[in-house]
Amino acid sequence: MVFSKTLRIISKFFMAATLLLWSPTLATVSLATNHTDDLALLAIKSSIIHDPQNVLDSWNTSFHFCHWQGVTCGHPHRRVTRLDLGSRGFAGSLSPQIGNLSFLKVINLRNNTFKGVIPPQLGNLFRLERLFLDNNSFEGEVPASLSNCTRLDTLVLGYNHLVGKFPQQLSALVNLMVLFINSNGFTGGLPSFFGNFTSLKGLSASNNYLGGSIPHTLGQLYNLQEIYIGFNHLYGTIPPSLSNLTSLRVLSVENNSISGSLPQDMGLQLPNLEEFYIWGNKFIGSIPFSFSNCSNLLLLNLGDNGFTGKSREFGT
Repeated sequence: MVFSKTLRIISKFFMAATLLLWSPTLATVSLATNHTDDLALLAIKSSIIHDPQNVLDSWNTSFHFCHWQGVTCGHPHRRVTRLDLGSRGFAGSLSPQIGNLSFLKVINLRNNTFKGVIPPQLGNLFRLERLFLDNNSFEGEVPASLSNCTRLDTLVLGYNHLVGKFPQQLSALVNLMVLFINSNGFTGGLPSFFGNFTSLKGLSASNNYLGGSIPHTLGQLYNLQEIYIGFNHLYGTIPPSLSNLTSLRVLSVENNSISGSLPQDMGLQLPNLEEFYIWGNKFIGSIPFSFSNCSNLLLLNLGDNGFTGKSREFGT
């Protein structure tokens, strides 16, 4: 019986080995695919001209690339799923071959000095879920090809030198929960298609050159908790639809040219407000007493406007 069991095991092994011998494509696909990731990572390394922490010393053929610093691979296929190179002091550009890392889910390059454009090849990464490029020196426009990355839930591009209009094509990113494009050179209006991002919890577009009025479609973002759109060229009034954002904790629209009066029941409509910044605009009328309903309100800055009437104190 033992001999029979052993024979069956040997037979199965022999059949598997024979299958590989007669199917060379099956034997080489995995190796070829992994070699693609290897080459892509080495191209990224070659585009980095300054590595003060010597992070990339481990990026050599002495180790499998899954063991290189900042690289994480998935267990089933040994493909690169995460590239975590944030706050490493890197300088250089981002190689277009990053688009060949087709299993990537997370890219973190924040807090470095990457220059040049954001490679359009990032649009090849249809598994990408989180992209952190903030606090670098990226320039040019945001590539419209990112619209292919429909699994993205976090897109953080703040503190760069990006310009132009935020691409209409990115309205396809309906799974976004965090969108930070602050402190760049974006122009045009605040896109109305941001209202498509109904899962959005945090939106920051402050410190740009955005004009026009605040789109009423932002009132569709029922999950929104924080919105920062100060230090732009926005005008018009605060749309009544923002009263739908009952989960809102931070509303920051300071240093624009927004006018009109605040709804007297604003504190009832937005009961979870913790921070409210509207200084440096053209608001008129009286300050709503309903702010006293906001029991969590910590910071309220209404200065440098045209409010009239007696000042009020709001306590908890």
